[in-house]
Amino acid sequence: MSCIFCDIADKKIRSDIVYEDEQIVAFRDVNPQAPTHILVIPRKHISTINDIQEQDVGLIGRLIFVAKEIAYKEGCAANGYRLVMNCNNDGGQTVYHVHLHLLCGRWMTWPPG
Repeated sequence: MSCIFCDIADKKIRSDIVYEDEQIVAFRDVNPQAPTHILVIPRKHISTINDIQEQDVGLIGRLIFVAKEIAYKEGCAANGYRLVMNCNNDGGQTVYHVHLHLLCGRWMTWPPG
């Protein structure tokens, strides 16, 4: 099964990568919903939040930590930002590889949609 996010992490598909390490890759969304919209993904393929296992807890926590660091680097931390994870179709997930959306640079309304 082909996964576009795995291909981005493996650099088979070009992307505007803003961060990478041995566990995490972060890149700008090609269809941004805010002035800054970055996707933070684990290199390990996990299809949905429902597929996260106990051994993945540290990795998922690292996604949040990296997103926070990127928010500072992008100049969004002081004014605020939103982190979003979607799960399955009704939750709005369109790519079945766990990912965290970092959105900032505009006022975020509530409820989100």
